[in-house]
Amino acid sequence: MHHRNYRFLTPLIMALAWANLEAQTASPVPRLVVNVMVDQLRTDYLEAFSSLFGADGFNRIMREGRSYVDVSYPFAHVDRASAVACVMTGTVPYDNGIVGERWMDRKTLRPVYCVDDVACQGWLTSEKYSPASLSVSTITDELKMATGGRALVYSVAPEADAAILGAGHAADGAFWIDDASGQWCSTSYYGEYPDWALGYDAASRLANRISDLSWTPVNSVVENFNYFISPEDSKGFHHGFSGDGKFRDFKTSACVNAEVNRFVRHCLEHTSLGADKVTDFLSLTYYAGTFAHKPVAECPVELQDTYVRLDSDLAELIKMLEKKVGAGRFLLVVTSTGYTDDEITDFSKYRIPTGRFSITRASALLNMYLMAIYGEGKYVETEFGSHLFLNQKLIEDKQLNLADVLTRSEAFLVQMAGVRDVFTSQRLALSSGMPGVSRLRNSFNQVRSGDIFVQVSPGWKVVNEITNEQSLENASYVVFPIIFFGCNVRSETVKTPVTVDCIAPTMARFMRIRAPNACAAAPLSAVR
Repeated sequence: MHHRNYRFLTPLIMALAWANLEAQTASPVPRLVVNVMVDQLRTDYLEAFSSLFGADGFNRIMREGRSYVDVSYPFAHVDRASAVACVMTGTVPYDNGIVGERWMDRKTLRPVYCVDDVACQGWLTSEKYSPASLSVSTITDELKMATGGRALVYSVAPEADAAILGAGHAADGAFWIDDASGQWCSTSYYGEYPDWALGYDAASRLANRISDLSWTPVNSVVENFNYFISPEDSKGFHHGFSGDGKFRDFKTSACVNAEVNRFVRHCLEHTSLGADKVTDFLSLTYYAGTFAHKPVAECPVELQDTYVRLDSDLAELIKMLEKKVGAGRFLLVVTSTGYTDDEITDFSKYRIPTGRFSITRASALLNMYLMAIYGEGKYVETEFGSHLFLNQKLIEDKQLNLADVLTRSEAFLVQMAGVRDVFTSQRLALSSGMPGVSRLRNSFNQVRSGDIFVQVSPGWKVVNEITNEQSLENASYVVFPIIFFGCNVRSETVKTPVTVDCIAPTMARFMRIRAPNACAAAPLSAVR
């Protein structure tokens, strides 16, 4: 009798085991992962303009996908380059080396672009770029290694830094729009310029079309929408693109996203992206900032129109992906580069505490102070942004204690008007995990940051009187979303705050590969 029971139980156990195995493998590996970085995208603007959107763009992916609506970066002073690098590496500038779009080269004492590389040649551009400054692996690098190089990886963006950092080290190609010619260009770092991209340039060159392009409100509803303006102040706009800066202006308009889509469509139609069971990767960057980087107050209708057109461009992208790869067979991830408000406001007009902090004057005064203590010499070599770079060779030659020099410098600078705090390289290096300091430490890099960082008070302007550059210190918390869509993603809106370094390990879990080699963040749970 017991043997008969076992005879009946055995098939039952096998059936349950098989069902469990099927449940474990029910979620497929995506044939194509598409990571979309939207420069300057904000959650509050998405919510504000949702009534203007169609059914197939943001409203669809937020309805059918998994949306994290309270997202931030785990480091301070975020810009486009450091944001893309963080998303692709799953870690912060302290580890990945990309502290910003530009930094000061200690050897030459000149600012450098984050993707500069004189060892490379440009394709259809005079610029020489590569991802050589990226210190760690990216999610696309890990995909290449996991597939033995079989995965196709392409990156498309209006700007070179976003394209190259979005591609990583091992990609098949990175493409951006050249400021001078308007051509989609690339770098010899990734090998020969592909024939399919040459075909696009021959058939659809932007330079041949730009004189006929203009940007006006997409419809009267957008023109009269009153999120920024009252109805009586409503007015349209008309922007053409001409002159020496026409391509740069074009890249700060809503029209650039449609151009990105045109190039992506050509890529999908003329490559085998997503065509087999080996997961491929497409990295894209769209733009949702203000026209010509003007303050929002000067172009409110343009910004409203940008979001509406972006929604349409996103819907078109999804349609292209479903046609090429198939619904449910691709993973789409949409997030933001964060929001950088470059608007220089006259706070004194409203009696809000403000002022000008001259980094060049601070540098000169600090050098005089150090000479009074240690003798003649140029102790402060240069300044960049809010960073001061000490002459470490002079300090070594004079057999001075660097820690003592830094401590004295910190004590001197913190007394200046407008200074909130001063952080030396040693203080930041030892501050891991300290509340209130960790975000600053994460934005710091031992090789590319200064020896001293001067943190000015919110509302104060940092001014460089040699370069005439100025920036406004603003510690406001502006949130943006992460949206996962497709590939059996569970539909839900999540309001729990998260940081973007979780994107890379989450994508890695979808693709069943390891996370980038410096990524310590955990993947998001219950995404599907």
